[in-house]
Amino acid sequence: MSKRTIAFICQNCGATHNRWQGKCEACGEWNTLVEEGGGIGTRALGPGKAPRKGRLFALEPLTGEVHEAPRLPSGLAELDRVTGGGFVRGSVLLMAGDPGIGKSTLLIQAAAALARAKHRAIYISGEEAVAQVRLRAERLGLADAPVELAAETAIEDIIATLSAGKTPRLVIIDSIQTMWTDMVESAPGTVTQVRASAQALIRFAKQSGAAVILVGHVTKDGQIAGPRVVEHMVDAVLSFEGEGSHQFRILRAV
Repeated sequence: MSKRTIAFICQNCGATHNRWQGKCEACGEWNTLVEEGGGIGTRALGPGKAPRKGRLFALEPLTGEVHEAPRLPSGLAELDRVTGGGFVRGSVLLMAGDPGIGKSTLLIQAAAALARAKHRAIYISGEEAVAQVRLRAERLGLADAPVELAAETAIEDIIATLSAGKTPRLVIIDSIQTMWTDMVESAPGTVTQVRASAQALIRFAKQSGAAVILVGHVTKDGQIAGPRVVEHMVDAVLSFEGEGSHQFRILRAV
């Protein structure tokens, strides 16, 4: 029989411990360790299964032809200013902000602008139904934009759908905390699930050349929810800030 390893993962910093304890030795927080199966976050090999052998891949030279522009303008002047002129092919951005600050509204506007410019833009919602996203688009006057919508949370299904047909230029995942992969034996929203889901989406972005934006929640103390390692996995972190009573919002690259 395969031995199922048990680990205790800190839900604040993502540190792994072999046994439960009240205080996380890595970040100093109390009562944040949660038991999760699979050790470092991967499924243990079943009985009689050998580790998968690596496959050969092609090595590319530094010189080569670039057939497409290195950056794709979103059509929103202020968003392009923060991102340095547009979205880089194969880049992954993490946009974080308080609930209700307008992250989904800003991103559906960016997706609609790219779709109207004849680029394939896909919006995957893990928190709202397709009908809710459509209502927001109608309120913004974007109902005629050819944005492709879906309400899905399974990472394997999402990547399989994104890989079918023409490669999308922009993929929005709203939000990364709702995604889950069956390669991890833990509940959605845990540190291990968020980290594994983000890693799978980043791998897709680098292989396909699509720009991916991950939406992240912010905790009460202003920190991005989930493991801090996700902030280091992405290419840039965008912080969406502002007061609900004020008209203007601030989008900054952290």
